Parts: sequence; C-alpha cells; structure tokens
Amino acid sequence: MKDRYAIVGPVYDLISNIYSGKSIQHCKVAHLDQLKPGDKVLFAGVGHGHDALYAAQRGAEVTVVDLSETMLAKFSDVLKNEGATARNVRQVHSDIMTFNETEKYDMVVANFFLNVFQREMMEKVLAHLITLGKPGAQVVVGDFALPTGNIFSRMFKTIYWYLAVVFFWMVAGNAVHNIYDYPQLMRKQGLQIKGKKHFRLLALNCYWSVLGQKPV
Repeated sequence: MKDRYAIVGPVYDLISNIYSGKSIQHCKVAHLDQLKPGDKVLFAGVGHGHDALYAAQRGAEVTVVDLSETMLAKFSDVLKNEGATARNVRQVHSDIMTFNETEKYDMVVANFFLNVFQREMMEKVLAHLITLGKPGAQVVVGDFALPTGNIFSRMFKTIYWYLAVVFFWMVAGNAVHNIYDYPQLMRKQGLQIKGKKHFRLLALNCYWSVLGQKPV
C-alpha cells in the first residue's frame, strides 16, 4: 500500500511548528499528565510521536499504531535522538481499524488524527478507538478547535483550518471537510466530557484537547 505521508512525513513536525507556533505540540500533551506509571496508552496515528515519548517518560506502557512507515521511522528517530529506551514502547504498522486489542488500554489518544477522515468514516474510527479502552478509560482527542467568538475570529479560524486541510489533501490525500465538534461527537459515542484545554495562535483559541471518559 502506498505511504501517503512519504513526502510530507519527514517534515511533518517542522510544518506543524511553523504553522502553529508549537501550539500543536503543546496541545498533543495536554492531558497526558493524567497518566500514571504502568498505565497502558494507545496513540492512533503517532506522527513523529513526541507525545508518545512524553507518555513513555512518565512510565506509561505505550503502543503506537500508524499506517505510515515514514511516520513510524521518524518516531524511531525521535526515540533515538532523545536517548529514550524502547522497552516500554511498542510500534505497530497497521490500519487502526484492523487493530483489535479490545478493552486493553487505560487511555486512547487521537491527536490530529481523526481530521484525516470524512465524517462518516471518522465516526466509525472514533467508535473503534473507544472499544480499545478499558471500562472507565480516558479518550483524548487533540485537534483544531470549533470556531467561536465574533465574526472576525470565526472567519480567521475557518480560513486557518482550510489552509491546513487543503494542503494535506494535496500532499497526502486527506479528506476536506468542516471542523468537527469533537465534544459533541464524543458524547454521541457515550463518553463523558471531563475536560477541555485550549491552545492559542495570535491570541485566538485555534486548538483544543478534549478529554472524555468511558462508562465504568
């Protein structure tokens, strides 16, 4: 299968840091302070994986699943460059929809991952991710925030989103769609929303990390 991130994957973090002023990186680790040593955490679509590294450094048992060999190779480079041990990090080259370790994880993380799908498929992926968490597990979604504020703020955030989504449509074939209302979609899937953290660009809340929890 063709690696859709073969071209943009090597510079993915550089692009995100330039585009967001590192707000994306801060968003990705927003709720990982919830983890305790020994917790099992799954990252879907790991990218360069600085968030997964952070979780491993906190003592979590980390599994990363990505369909892109390029992204997994970059994550391996991150582990080596940070001098991190891989004993508590497992990398899986797989489509997330065929990864079926049901009710195994204390936390499931989807950072800037669900936005690559059209809505119908995105809801199926979110539902599948939720099945991977144990009863009472935490589910974290970090992504572009739903536009709020006055008309100028909403207009800027919408244009800002479409610049990103069209770019990744051109270079990786990702879906083009409106910004998703993740808290609403997570509630629809039976999660209780436990927290939301916003991250700014130019004093505007452009990103959010949403923390949900499965019923016990």
